[in-house]
Amino acid sequence: MPPPSTATVSESTLSTLKAPCPSTATDAYESEGVACPNQAVDESLRPLPSPAALKAQIAPTQSERQRVTQSRDAIRELIQQDESRLLVVVGPCSIHDPVAALEYAENLALLSRRFENELLIVMRTYFEKPRSSLGWKGLINDPHLDGSGDMATGLMLARQLLRDINALGLPCAGELLDPNLSGYLVDLLSWAAIGARTSASQPHRELASSLDLPVGFKNGVDGSVDVATDAMRAARHAHHRVGLDDRARLVASISKGNPDCHLVLRGGHSGPNFDADSVLGASRQSRTSGGPKRVMIDVSHANSGKDPRRQPTISSDVARQVEHGAPILGVMMESHLVAGKQHLDGGPRGLTYGQSITDACVDLATTGAMLERLAQAWRRLPD
Repeated sequence: MPPPSTATVSESTLSTLKAPCPSTATDAYESEGVACPNQAVDESLRPLPSPAALKAQIAPTQSERQRVTQSRDAIRELIQQDESRLLVVVGPCSIHDPVAALEYAENLALLSRRFENELLIVMRTYFEKPRSSLGWKGLINDPHLDGSGDMATGLMLARQLLRDINALGLPCAGELLDPNLSGYLVDLLSWAAIGARTSASQPHRELASSLDLPVGFKNGVDGSVDVATDAMRAARHAHHRVGLDDRARLVASISKGNPDCHLVLRGGHSGPNFDADSVLGASRQSRTSGGPKRVMIDVSHANSGKDPRRQPTISSDVARQVEHGAPILGVMMESHLVAGKQHLDGGPRGLTYGQSITDACVDLATTGAMLERLAQAWRRLPD
């Protein structure tokens, strides 16, 4: 049974998230004149609906579109000149259960309203899981948690969840791992990350250059900041690139360049980089490369050694730096309904509701305390 919480998922939303997606997928395929996967002759090929078809199936309302635009603009202002709040990207490492994720979002929306004067809170909604070798690759790739690879259903669940979270008034953040999939979801994101493994990738830099939303580039897995500042510089410029349009056609295009890119410090093989000296050094490198002064700090990943018990301590250290005027844009956290993580070895049966199946997270109570400490630090800043 799910644990009790302050917010509860509505019955209509539950029915939407639990509805069988294959019939919806068939409709999406047929609208494009493409055979449904189970009609394909080659079992290794599974045609997907185009981004346009999926957007038509799961379309945001006008007010939801306006909310995304407003959230993007608010984040842009924090990156470029406005220092009225801290930006906080917080949520599960990778979403595997849309129902639990939406319950988490409803609780986070309450915290967002509570701290709205000090913190701009964006929910981490990651549907792709980068892997160093093997493992579960995320909700889009394997929504049934059984290795079946039903990506059509995964894309639909991801898009529906993004729309539901935006409807709560909570902006969404995502990591852009597979450039081919960005067109299915990016219109519902207010902020995006390019991860430590892909900051050096030219296609990802060019993708960021084409996006109309703020993008955070993480330092490399070795701890190098240079790879991220080089990526920010590349993404600010226009590029001739190849990609998919809304009808899933391969096209050549020219990106406009993205001026709203910033640096995210997540630590690396060389150790953590959330300390004051590292933050000041990274800020100097960002400015030297033409980027913004303030940097974001990821209190999980290599900065915490992937130990969620260290996240509150690191967050408090960051809060103390904020109180002393450090050039800090905001914080990233990994958080879920239930602390810790669990293994998927036995498949989806028997999983603990609301607990991560990838990196370990802090729970909601700890999240609230961390947010309170950051808000307190911001309130202590001199006018």
